[in-house]
Amino acid sequence: MDLARLAAVHLFPVRHHSPRSSATLRAYLDEVRPKAIFVEGPSDATPLLEALVDPKTVPPVAILGYRTDGTPASSLWPFAAYSPEYVAVKWAFEHGVRVELIDVPVGMTLAPFEGATVGHDDVEDPGGHERERDAEGGGRADDGGGGEEDGEDGGEAPASSEGAQESIYEACARARGFRSFEEFWEASFEAPRYDPRSFREALLAYADLARSDGDRLVHRARDAYMARCLLERMGPDLAPHEVAAVLGAAHAAAFAARDVDPALEARLPAPVPCAVTLIPFSFPRLSEQLGYGAGNRAPQYYQRAHDAGGDFRRATLEVLIDFTEHLRLRGFMASLADTIEAFRLAVTLAELRGKAEPGLDEVREATIATMCRGDATHVDGFLWPAVIGRNVGRVGGGIGKNSLQEEFWREVRERRLPATDAPESFRLSLTNQVEVGTSVLLHRLRIAKIPYAAYAGARRAGGGARRRGGPATQETPPDELLGQLSETWEAQWTPATDVALVEKIVLGDTLEQVATRLLEEDLAACHTTGEAADVLLNGVLASSARAVAAALRACDQFAAGDSDLPSLARACRAFAGLASFGSSRSLSSLGDGVIAPMLEKTFARAVLRVQGGCTGSDEAVATAKEALRTLHDVALSQPIVDRAAWLAAARGLVDSDAVNPTASGFACGLLYLAQAMDDAEVARVVGLRLGGAAPPEPAASFLAGFLEVNALVLVKSRTVVEALDAFLGGIAPERFKDTLPILRRAFATLGATERRYLLENVLAARKLGDKARAAQAVLLEKDREKLKEMSEDLSQAMDELDDLL
Repeated sequence: MDLARLAAVHLFPVRHHSPRSSATLRAYLDEVRPKAIFVEGPSDATPLLEALVDPKTVPPVAILGYRTDGTPASSLWPFAAYSPEYVAVKWAFEHGVRVELIDVPVGMTLAPFEGATVGHDDVEDPGGHERERDAEGGGRADDGGGGEEDGEDGGEAPASSEGAQESIYEACARARGFRSFEEFWEASFEAPRYDPRSFREALLAYADLARSDGDRLVHRARDAYMARCLLERMGPDLAPHEVAAVLGAAHAAAFAARDVDPALEARLPAPVPCAVTLIPFSFPRLSEQLGYGAGNRAPQYYQRAHDAGGDFRRATLEVLIDFTEHLRLRGFMASLADTIEAFRLAVTLAELRGKAEPGLDEVREATIATMCRGDATHVDGFLWPAVIGRNVGRVGGGIGKNSLQEEFWREVRERRLPATDAPESFRLSLTNQVEVGTSVLLHRLRIAKIPYAAYAGARRAGGGARRRGGPATQETPPDELLGQLSETWEAQWTPATDVALVEKIVLGDTLEQVATRLLEEDLAACHTTGEAADVLLNGVLASSARAVAAALRACDQFAAGDSDLPSLARACRAFAGLASFGSSRSLSSLGDGVIAPMLEKTFARAVLRVQGGCTGSDEAVATAKEALRTLHDVALSQPIVDRAAWLAAARGLVDSDAVNPTASGFACGLLYLAQAMDDAEVARVVGLRLGGAAPPEPAASFLAGFLEVNALVLVKSRTVVEALDAFLGGIAPERFKDTLPILRRAFATLGATERRYLLENVLAARKLGDKARAAQAVLLEKDREKLKEMSEDLSQAMDELDDLL
């Protein structure tokens, strides 16, 4: 490898997303007029460069590389209008100069390298993009991009822990008297107006210092790859002075110092199957303020500086004017005089700190001191949108979207859904067929795990709001998504949306096909009727006829041999929801006619397994009790099921000593609420279960299950309370201590209203009459001492209730 020839090339070190780097680079290219330009970037993305600088392409955009072998992994190389790499490519096309990318290809970037991926510079950079890994071990760089590695992009250095050795970044900042590395970088390389050659020499000198810090094995291997690639593409026809190489500063410094080991290229892994494309990007994804930094804290601020020819004073003034308008629109006192004062303070602060022009820190501190009168409360809410921006890029027609992207963007436009990189909430009315179609689209995206819209709540057909929390909460069970009059969603486009749309193309050409494929995979992993029923409901929500048909068959097959009561009850709930609300999801073509027979058969099978499902410990029957409630609700709401069979099965639980007493009490409470047992019968059952002959522990467990159903209705019954009072009074003192934990658990469900009714009925049961009514008045006054003075009997009753409640 001819390292001398390599070092003689016009090497220009850059910082990714740097207005000063890009402006200085353009001036340098105008001066040296190369015949070929080689840029750091995935070499197999070179065919995309024409589309990158197409007039119809509007940055920010990003090169997306993704694996095509079924492993979920991808990476992004974003470009703003002021990214030096973008400026170099654009200059080359404007001047008819050959331009190529020379970094390792995407397939090698995503391949394993000694236990990790090769990645590109920002993956390892402390200011670089955040790389996420899914639960299965695959990786996807959702929101970040290429740029420069440790020490060359100017990202803020990680803080050293107490007692740890000072990093090279901290040392640079301290030596120059700056508070942070970012401030040092702005003062040294961003704000000053260098001539191109001085800027190049200064940055090379800094990079030569910084690249000695840390382990750069993977980057040195990439040095070797890029050096070979550059020399091969130069060939014998191009002299070094006719070539410009636009590289991350550390790579350029290595080339200039001839510190390249060709043998290290062999350490790079073999590339994995992959593809590349161009997708829109956004300013919020570029901003490290929002946690997705690629060495750029304020994209909109730097865009203003870029548009002003690198004039940071003008950019500062424009941001302050915008901030003033934000304050005034929200009712705050802010005038042009405040704006001028803030601008003067920002310039003064920059001069005091040895900076040629103000930067982001000066803008923030000046706004707090002047417009906000020292209060930083409103800065984050108003200032950061002005410096970060919400710009979303656009890819020109030269790059065709895949069918999923085409469908997504067509639906977004036609349905007027949010298309910005900021969350927006909206409500869909499910009585409107157009909005039902929108709901189907959003559920397909949800099932396909394409990050765009998150379900946020609904108003149910039964009346009242049902809210599960915001998008960050756990996913709503599909059965709760059926019987609704409306749905509330929160949508936000991010580059990750297009990343997922590109990756999912291997599963189908339409969103319906992708959702169906994933539902079929979920169905193949099912082992119970309830799991298959969840797939069925998702198939209905996504309007996938094939998935619905397959799930119906699976439910029938599983139910025939399923002995798990909770699973069968879960399936019954799903079928009941479909029977009640299926028409709102346009199910007539998906098999409405089979829902009723499936519900009948599954319900009958579940009833047969009630007895066996309610045996075991309290922990074992916890899910069985919820199943009992589900079967009870289905029996009362669906006339097609065998209600008599359910009532008989529930009555069998009440009378059985073989099942868990908590389940017996729970069934008794359900039957009482359904008026299948009257007060006299309940009193008889409760009297038997809680009688003196019964062991206290099972009796207390029965009571816990009984009160768990609907405590208010139960404690309002005089007959029921009399039975409870007789039971509690009959427990032997020596057994009471052992029974007390269960009793406390049983009565813990009672709220203030239930306790008041319970006390009234206890007093009435003990024949306290007028004293009870007086006690009620005193209770309302919350005067317990007066109550105790009225009667020893009342005092005793209160003390006994206190022990339990």
